[in-house]
Amino acid sequence: MSTYALQSVFRPASVAVVGASPRARSLGRLVLRQLCDGGFAGRIGLVNPRHAAIDGIEASPSMEALPFVPELVVIAVPPADVADVAEAAARRGAKAAIVLTRDMGQGEGSHNAALADVARAHGLRIVGPNCLGVIAPHAKLFASFAAHAPLAGDLALISQSGAVAAGMIEWSRPRGIGFSAVASLGDALDVDFADLLDYFATDRHTRAILLYVERVRDARKFLSAARAAARAKPVVVVKPGRHARRDGAATTHAAALAAPDAVYDAAFRRAGLLRVHALDELFSAAETLSHLGSLPGKRLAVMTNGIGVGMLALDRLVDLGGTRASLSDTTLDKLDSALVRGWSRRNAVDMLGDADGARYATTLDALLDDRDNDAVLVMQVPTVLSDPDETAAAVVRSLQARPRMATRKPVFAVWLGDQPQARKTLGDAGIPVFDSEADAVRGFMYLVRHHEAQTALMETPPSLPDDFAVDMAAARAVVDAALREGRTLLDPVATAALLGAYGIPVADVTRARDADAAAAAAERLFARGMTVAVKIDAVDIAHKSDIDGVRLNLGSAQAVREAAADILQRARILRPDARIDGVTVHAMTVRSKARELIAGIADDPTFGPVVVFGRGGTAVDVIDDKALMLPPLDLRLAHEMIGRTRVLRILKAYRDVPAADERAVALVLVKLAQMAADIPELRELDINPLLADAAGVIALDARVLLAPVTRLHKGRGHPRFAIFPYPVEWERTITLSNGSTAFVRPVRPEDETMFRRFFERVSPEDLRLRFFSAVRHFSHEFIARLTQLDYARSIALAAIDPGTGEMLGAVRLLADANYDTGEYGIMVRSDLKGAGLGWRLMGIMIEYARWQGLRVVEGQVLRENTTMLAMCRQLGFAITPDPDDATVAIVRLPVAGTSD
Repeated sequence: MSTYALQSVFRPASVAVVGASPRARSLGRLVLRQLCDGGFAGRIGLVNPRHAAIDGIEASPSMEALPFVPELVVIAVPPADVADVAEAAARRGAKAAIVLTRDMGQGEGSHNAALADVARAHGLRIVGPNCLGVIAPHAKLFASFAAHAPLAGDLALISQSGAVAAGMIEWSRPRGIGFSAVASLGDALDVDFADLLDYFATDRHTRAILLYVERVRDARKFLSAARAAARAKPVVVVKPGRHARRDGAATTHAAALAAPDAVYDAAFRRAGLLRVHALDELFSAAETLSHLGSLPGKRLAVMTNGIGVGMLALDRLVDLGGTRASLSDTTLDKLDSALVRGWSRRNAVDMLGDADGARYATTLDALLDDRDNDAVLVMQVPTVLSDPDETAAAVVRSLQARPRMATRKPVFAVWLGDQPQARKTLGDAGIPVFDSEADAVRGFMYLVRHHEAQTALMETPPSLPDDFAVDMAAARAVVDAALREGRTLLDPVATAALLGAYGIPVADVTRARDADAAAAAAERLFARGMTVAVKIDAVDIAHKSDIDGVRLNLGSAQAVREAAADILQRARILRPDARIDGVTVHAMTVRSKARELIAGIADDPTFGPVVVFGRGGTAVDVIDDKALMLPPLDLRLAHEMIGRTRVLRILKAYRDVPAADERAVALVLVKLAQMAADIPELRELDINPLLADAAGVIALDARVLLAPVTRLHKGRGHPRFAIFPYPVEWERTITLSNGSTAFVRPVRPEDETMFRRFFERVSPEDLRLRFFSAVRHFSHEFIARLTQLDYARSIALAAIDPGTGEMLGAVRLLADANYDTGEYGIMVRSDLKGAGLGWRLMGIMIEYARWQGLRVVEGQVLRENTTMLAMCRQLGFAITPDPDDATVAIVRLPVAGTSD
């Protein structure tokens, strides 16, 4: 339901409390008192059939007897009564309820199930049960049993834990940190993280969103909302359980590397969220991000009157991945003229212990003018020769005297010791002040990481090579055959066939039931001048090296025969319970300068398929050098994965070892992600090792686990993908009225160049009619918003000339947060009007809206755009004037329950 009726939760006109009693520790009574004492301006009602009044508030015996219709109801009654109270509230006309009651149970027949039935039947929004309540300081709504009301501010806090929410309120008050809202989700029966992310993303009182997440239930909904919110404002998340272990033993190395928290970390990063690891970091990151915004790089300049703390700051900077800024020649000349002899002449800039305000101001001006840094950290160490308050005032005056655009470079401050006046002076000027150099550097790196996340959301990936082709029929044949035979683990030959269908190079492999068959298979490879490897073939032995089940570099039939016999004998002794099918014979791949990597797919119970990459080999679990990412992937994301591992360093050239083909490695990761999208039955896949060198890549050993798909994900697309994959089912070829054809497909992130060429062939007048104003330049950011799509919420379909690859037109549809209404936009190349392309694209868009389950498609059209209005009228759209703009018409088409 998303944002539906959430205004009634955070800004209600009236509130009723059900469940208050005269008992001193009555939860309802405490909340009633908080509501009254908090200054809520709306009507407050009380429902209690046993008491005429509580604390001077007159009680009504029932919901029906209330003298007004409550917009919001706070419920604090025993579990067995909650559903009945909610039913009565909904029938009375309430829009939302906050349920404080705990111990509601789970599953069919529980009190929670009964409450959920009421919520669905009446569209009643439920916060809770088992929650701390909701606080909206700007509306003076204190519908919570937290000990104190938070200060009013611009941070929205969404917490799965009531205790954490209450603790954060107490922590924030003495520090002067305020909130636009505090919401405790509790059991999150209805209102969840995604709903509130959608709500606060557009809330004018909220500058940044803070999340305390213990677990996510609907991964696709959460990630879609998180990505949308992160594009609008900073979203900072803290999650406990960083060292939690996965349930059950891993059957592949990829699964072992995909620990639960590592998958959450990958999900947060993919959505553009900034993750921190402690509650104080949560506030620090939000304050830094919301006050200073973003920055273009990670080069930090440090200025101080004590070189020791300056050097510590730079050490911490490098530890966290930042870069020490250099000082330009111009800056060195300025500072040589302004500072006393003996200053450091490097970063950190040591102005010496007697530095006064004037020296600070001059140095700060020089560093802010220097293009070789991205931000400045100003540090002050108290000495008998310094005046912290005067220095702080001089820093502020220096910043305020600069032209407005010049102050965009972030400035951080550390005033060591107890310096309340200096800290206030700096804070009032919007300069973040930290307690230590480590905290300040961490604050700077929050900006760096947020900028990198936002940039990643907008980057255009490189196109896939023209020969990126998948033999889907061959892949499906392998999987279907295994499932028909009841096999969930592919044998080595089938595994090689599956990888081969996706163009992943694999070493030759043959199955052999006994030693003689292995020798015969090896003879064929010897005839080609190869040596061979022999490995155990047993579905129950996950890791062959555990039983010494691998022999390498065998060059004769007798050596193969002996190795196979020994392997089989050892397997039967060490694993008498295992099903042993024989051995496999592999062509030895000798690439002396190749690096051993691991690439694979793991299955996470929350987020579904996860792509895994890292350092491979038998010690993969011990080395634990890995990166995870949720599919789908493109080449940019694949290279990003590689870049987050230590193994990247040895993929580069060193000594006499040429650089490995990183693009070939990245392409394997993209292909694995595509395989996960194409084959929902794929549960785990392990390529270990994947050899990589200058000549490319080759898989030496692989393991694939399957499972039947028994149910579909609610909604459309892949049944288990947390991120809606590219909807290939919407590719089609259409015929236009002039007899020509066009290929229609969903827009992809790499389509930026295609869009630029398209806009060059649209007349200025057509651009004005589409965008409601003259458009002369299309920035990367603008086009990225047209091509970087969350397919769970929006679709753009491009019509492409199959001969030239040029875009002929496009239509887009963006669903609202409630998945109720979709807003469309359409544009056709100016020289193609009259060919029927616009009509066909509109028809496909309407079909897609029905497929998504939307109720209405609507759009805004300039009233002078008579061609578009005529087409809308023919398609059945109702056309009405825009009440806010006489030059615009609103067009609306009901699509739910209709058919072509």
